[in-house]
Amino acid sequence: MAEITDTHTHLYLAEFKQDINTVIERAAVEGISRFYLPNIDSEVIDDMLELEKKFPGKCFPMMGLHPCSVKENYIDELSIVQAWLGKRKFVAVGEIGLDYYWDITFKEQQIEAFQLQIDWALKYDIPIVIHSRNSLQDCIDIVKQKQNGKLKGIFHCFSGNADEAKQIIDLNFLMGIGGVITYKNSGMADVVAGIDLKHLVLETDAPYLTPVPFRGKRNEPAYLKYVVEKIALVKNVSKEEVASITTQNAKNLFGN
Repeated sequence: MAEITDTHTHLYLAEFKQDINTVIERAAVEGISRFYLPNIDSEVIDDMLELEKKFPGKCFPMMGLHPCSVKENYIDELSIVQAWLGKRKFVAVGEIGLDYYWDITFKEQQIEAFQLQIDWALKYDIPIVIHSRNSLQDCIDIVKQKQNGKLKGIFHCFSGNADEAKQIIDLNFLMGIGGVITYKNSGMADVVAGIDLKHLVLETDAPYLTPVPFRGKRNEPAYLKYVVEKIALVKNVSKEEVASITTQNAKNLFGN
């Protein structure tokens, strides 16, 4: 099996504290040895960077403020992100974006934080990784405004329709596909069937969004094989082709 890349996984969270070594080993058995770690907020930065140290060349941290963490103290949180981006290299600014699902109290601040962090990604010439729950078109529109030919990245957990996929492709962005494609009523299998593999990357969002047959349990990178199988099935290509093309897409984007 070709190498598989998990472009979005929160392996530094408490859910993995007890068995992270085993989780990484199980992933290796399935051909997965590269894990991209999106930041959430200042509370998890130390744990995330610790994982990078523990698994050099395997765990790659991003830096950013998650939209669900945009609260009263968002200015302080953003200044921490800005300081870190100026201090060392990160593979991306992420995970950033908009979330209208949980709470829209800070909708305007979320938009402000998203735009600001896109500017930082352009400044440092690194990709962005976008969270767009119940806010996909707004996120696409903001990226359109900011796209100067240099902005690149991933719409993480893509769950849009064919038209939204086309808009994302036109922006020269990739779509992250994970466990949701295995859910019967998600409609994602039909949408992905019409998208060329060169526009897709694989992700787990572990410990969340576990694919069938483990839905409802903790997700982990090893389960990406079920996502690969499903994409191969709906696109009528080999699992090797899905793995190799999506991994090359990730390498091209992150440059490592």
